[in-house]
Amino acid sequence: MLAHARLTADRPRGPEAREGATRILRMRSQAPLILRPTRQRAPAALRHWNLDPDRCAGVSIVAGAAGPLGGDHLRLDVEVKAGASLIVRAVAATLVLPGPHGLESRSEVNIKVASGGTLVWLPGKQILAERCYHEALTRIDLEDGARLFAREELVLGRHGETPGAVRQRLRLTYDGIASHDQELAVGEGAIGWDSSAVTGGRRALGSVLIVDPESTGPADAQPPAPEDVPDTAVMALDSRSVLVSSLAEDSILLSRQLDASLAGYVRQEEADRV
Repeated sequence: MLAHARLTADRPRGPEAREGATRILRMRSQAPLILRPTRQRAPAALRHWNLDPDRCAGVSIVAGAAGPLGGDHLRLDVEVKAGASLIVRAVAATLVLPGPHGLESRSEVNIKVASGGTLVWLPGKQILAERCYHEALTRIDLEDGARLFAREELVLGRHGETPGAVRQRLRLTYDGIASHDQELAVGEGAIGWDSSAVTGGRRALGSVLIVDPESTGPADAQPPAPEDVPDTAVMALDSRSVLVSSLAEDSILLSRQLDASLAGYVRQEEADRV
């Protein structure tokens, strides 16, 4: 199955436009990528961004079919124009399944955020079923002055199941310059993926990438390590970007660890602003 969905958010101007409100300019679904406009609230960790749900555009991703299955190629293009604010959230976890012929499945997300735009990207958990073979690529292009919050969580197999194989890559450019490029390979064919150098035998791993050009921390400051949160690191990529990475035994613990780390990050941000 081939599917290509598109989503564009804009902030209209003119006397009839609601002040500061964002509208959906284009929304094209193609099964299994079904997009639905919904009212969304920003994560608690972004309260200092003051994202009013009445002025942000919200979109839910609803699976219109099982998968992706082996052989599927799914593509989603998201564009946030200047000054617009968009929250995109999956309504459920994605279960990556093997196909009948052992082919690789592929998901591709291309994101562009213009200057003054804000995107909150919450694609939900991805669960790797046994014998699946999947490639996931996310490209994010931010103009100078754009904001981003992107959270990704990966679960290695269902309960008691050996996970399939995945190659996952996240590439971020800011003002035309590469800022973050990370690739992860787990499962069959990935040497040492369950060693202490990669997952350490954990069954769930996740990351949160935050880009905030109004961050008040000094350029060379390293965020404090999260207190009482195991197997989790917070790393400053530059003066405006922070990456949170975490490993856990299951998806529930992973979500708790990421939430706790983000709460600590918010407290530090608020302290820096005082």
